Amino acid sequence: MSDMTLRQWLLTDEPTSRRHARLASFYKGWLTLRSNSMAMVGLAILVILVLTALFAPFLAPHDPFVQSLSSRLLPIGAEGHLLGTDSLGRDILSRLIFGARITLYIVALVALIAPIAGLLVGTVAGYVGGWTDVILMRITDIFLAFPRLVLALAFVAALGAGIENAVLAISLTAWPPYARMARAETLTIRSTDYINAIRLQGAGPFRIITRHIWPLCISSLIVRVTLDMAGIILAAAGLGFLGLGAQPPSPEWGAMISEGRRFILDHWWVATVPGLAIFTVSLAFNLLGDGLRDALDPKDGGQ
Repeated sequence: MSDMTLRQWLLTDEPTSRRHARLASFYKGWLTLRSNSMAMVGLAILVILVLTALFAPFLAPHDPFVQSLSSRLLPIGAEGHLLGTDSLGRDILSRLIFGARITLYIVALVALIAPIAGLLVGTVAGYVGGWTDVILMRITDIFLAFPRLVLALAFVAALGAGIENAVLAISLTAWPPYARMARAETLTIRSTDYINAIRLQGAGPFRIITRHIWPLCISSLIVRVTLDMAGIILAAAGLGFLGLGAQPPSPEWGAMISEGRRFILDHWWVATVPGLAIFTVSLAFNLLGDGLRDALDPKDGGQ
């Protein structure tokens, strides 16, 4: 099949199968995303971040954990340290590269836990209704009543410091918005003729929710997750800054900022470089999220 024929096949308005329809929808969404230059910038930054994390041992010019007090607080570019060194003489660039792994680890775990939990709670509440809806939504409102970082601090204080506990705390504070979004989508979907026809065919609530309601909520969920990644990264960095996230000598970006704040006036690069890394990755997720909203959100897509 030639490229032009393949393109025409993907852009057809009359798909020949369910698989064809999915591929055509995916391709049209990709074309919409690709036309958004800022979204592509965000995607490129995140691809670079992933590649950096994967090949960190090969890209890091120095061992991120080796200390050298004779080389402490070297400025940018001095003695082969492109981004300088910290208060213990460790290469900042190397620690930044290995810190990308921690950032992706936190983002991936939270993205797996919080949206799935919120989707489950929201769809069950929206489809079942009644007291189930009231109880689940009131629990959701309780979590939403507290600022995310304050609630995460409370959970980490109860669970203990550490990266796994930080991930769990962030996940416990991140699921309520997904639950409310999923419930709103479910309330709209459950009364449609499409769902009524499936119910008349004998499908039970579990099958309807998992096979027919969840797929219709996925596009909105992906957009929300991408836009929330910046807040998750900032929350993780905040916990690391306070010493409640990844523990030393782990090269977590928030902990690096915490260490460098003591030298911010005389040795600004120690705290500024990891701060710029957090800013860049957060901006990339926001840019990509805006592009995905245009490509996937059925209410805003293509606008």
